[in-house]
Amino acid sequence: MTRTTVRVYARDPISEAGVASSLRPRPEVRILGQADDDTPEVVLVVADEVNEETLNTLRFLRRNGASKVVLIAAHLDDNALVRAVEFGVVGLVRRSEATADRLVSVVRSASLGEGAVPPDLLGRLLDQVGRLQRTMLDPQGMTFSGLSAREIEVLRLVAEGFDTAHIAMELSYSERTVKNVLHDLTTRLQLRNRSHAVAYALREGLI
Repeated sequence: MTRTTVRVYARDPISEAGVASSLRPRPEVRILGQADDDTPEVVLVVADEVNEETLNTLRFLRRNGASKVVLIAAHLDDNALVRAVEFGVVGLVRRSEATADRLVSVVRSASLGEGAVPPDLLGRLLDQVGRLQRTMLDPQGMTFSGLSAREIEVLRLVAEGFDTAHIAMELSYSERTVKNVLHDLTTRLQLRNRSHAVAYALREGLI
């Protein structure tokens, strides 16, 4: 069995040592000490709540390349849930439910690129996402990618090899409108040209 490497971060050493010691005997994971040079596959962050200090820790981890972070928190309200996800957390565990079995399960899921959220929190997160789409994005014609439906459609046709005139005819736009859409898109996302824009859209799964 391949062991998933894990590093534990906590504000206080007792919490850190407690989580690390509960996982250390498990054959599925290998706990890295703070002195280890190995890059962990999964980072566990232990916190009482999702406050500014916790967010700073998540921000630091993201800046330093930790792509798979699991948050163990005592208190998780709706706002905390959304903020944690915004900062790249892929797994959430309530501290009261953080048994060794549960943590190993979430760590293994995270290492495979799968999210893990308690069912009731997942329902609340989906509700928050739906509310955001309805109240903020839909009125502006935007999607969660930050692109409008029109921008995505233009990019799709560019990717299919159509020139500006054909795209304009296909979408019933003027050629100037198509050029403006592409100019605004490449400027906003700091893309070099149409090919770069298509590559970005493909990489992000937008088309």
